[in-house]
Amino acid sequence: MAIGCQTLVGFMLRRNILFLALFIALLIATWTFRAPRPSIDRWWIDAAAIRGASSSSMSPSPPPPSSLSPPTQSHNNVDLSAPDAPFVSWPLQRVCTEAVWVQGLVYICDNNSGGIGNVRNYIHTCIRYGLEAGATGFVMPKIRKRNDTDLADLFTDYLPFDYMFDEKHFKDAFAASCPQITLYDDIESIPGVSSKPDIEHITPKKFGNREGCDWRDQNRHTDRFGDRFRKWLDDPKHGRPPPSQDHPRLIRFDWGVLWDWQTYRDGPEFANTFGNILRLNDQLLRLGKTALKRMHAYAVANGVKDGKFLGVHLRTESDALGFWPTYNTQTEAYLQQATKRGFEVAYIATGDSLEAQNFAGAAIEMAQMRVVSKTDLLEGEDLEELESLSWDQQGLVDLIVLLGSDFFVGTMPSSFSTYTAMKRHLRTGGLYTRPYKVGTDGDGLSYLVGNYEKYWEGWLYMWDGMWS
Repeated sequence: MAIGCQTLVGFMLRRNILFLALFIALLIATWTFRAPRPSIDRWWIDAAAIRGASSSSMSPSPPPPSSLSPPTQSHNNVDLSAPDAPFVSWPLQRVCTEAVWVQGLVYICDNNSGGIGNVRNYIHTCIRYGLEAGATGFVMPKIRKRNDTDLADLFTDYLPFDYMFDEKHFKDAFAASCPQITLYDDIESIPGVSSKPDIEHITPKKFGNREGCDWRDQNRHTDRFGDRFRKWLDDPKHGRPPPSQDHPRLIRFDWGVLWDWQTYRDGPEFANTFGNILRLNDQLLRLGKTALKRMHAYAVANGVKDGKFLGVHLRTESDALGFWPTYNTQTEAYLQQATKRGFEVAYIATGDSLEAQNFAGAAIEMAQMRVVSKTDLLEGEDLEELESLSWDQQGLVDLIVLLGSDFFVGTMPSSFSTYTAMKRHLRTGGLYTRPYKVGTDGDGLSYLVGNYEKYWEGWLYMWDGMWS
């Protein structure tokens, strides 16, 4: 039978395609068996490292070298809730690697006031904005001292950084993580600055459209702040040239930039470590650790074999605001927790000695619990040194003991109580601790009495903007 031209051509094409497909299949099979199989990098899903467990014989493969990746050695066995926890630097180093640096841009982070909860968050928030802006210089933050006789007076003299914090630790943290940044001891040390420095004041929230936002809301434009700020910085209509090493531009925030930055947006590894650039100075750490050690000894001496104790923050001093929980509300809630959890001894932190005595009496009567304070535990030269400190410095000694307590009770919306609960919360997950569940029974480590119904009026926004 004769075969048509079209039929022959079609047969030849199909046969050629079949041969080609077989050839490709054989080639793939050959290379599959000959080529070495790449190892799978599983460092990022190592459950043991995330939980902080000890490493097993099946250790994860190290990640490829990169300044943007976490190190191969897990830092999750570090107790980040400790007041002297080491600074884990790679999350800050990653932020600095991603920054767009501006030579001659210097941030001054000193417009702070209040107690430790407020002061440290002012400094952290200002520095975080400065990193996003690309500042290549920071002036060592100074601290506004509170009036010891009028606690509501937050604006007295400026004191040096080491009034509260460890200056060497702060400088070492930046030297290791952000070598692009220069830390100046004071404004006069900045090259190119005149005897009458021109300091520009800004409010970061204004670098974005906030139509419809509550004025207390966090900054919803932090992702765009850097670009918008640098555009503003270079705009000639403001009457100033762009910054340079010879002609620096100095930036200071208007007062009140405190809870602006939503910390969770930086990821848990940064949010849970950035706070440790501010470590309490050696004197405060020593006194606090001494008081904590003696608190455990006091508990043992009173029949508590494991030295367990309840930490109490009673916030009833003269500067407490009218809508905060009253003495009666705090006392009732605290003693309910003490009874529920079976505590026999407690440590009280308060600046009101009369209310401390009242609480101690109520604790004996209602919960059969003995209560002591730092002045009961310290003695001799330690007590003399404590009494020489300011009101806020003495509060930092309290903080160290409360961080070491077995359970903590405080009041919302005290920033001191909130910070203490958040810092203790780092015990739950270390580097990868998830945000505290506000307004619930918490994490089993702390309980804060207060009104959790209204986000703004109840100051719940602090939890979203506080660095732990």
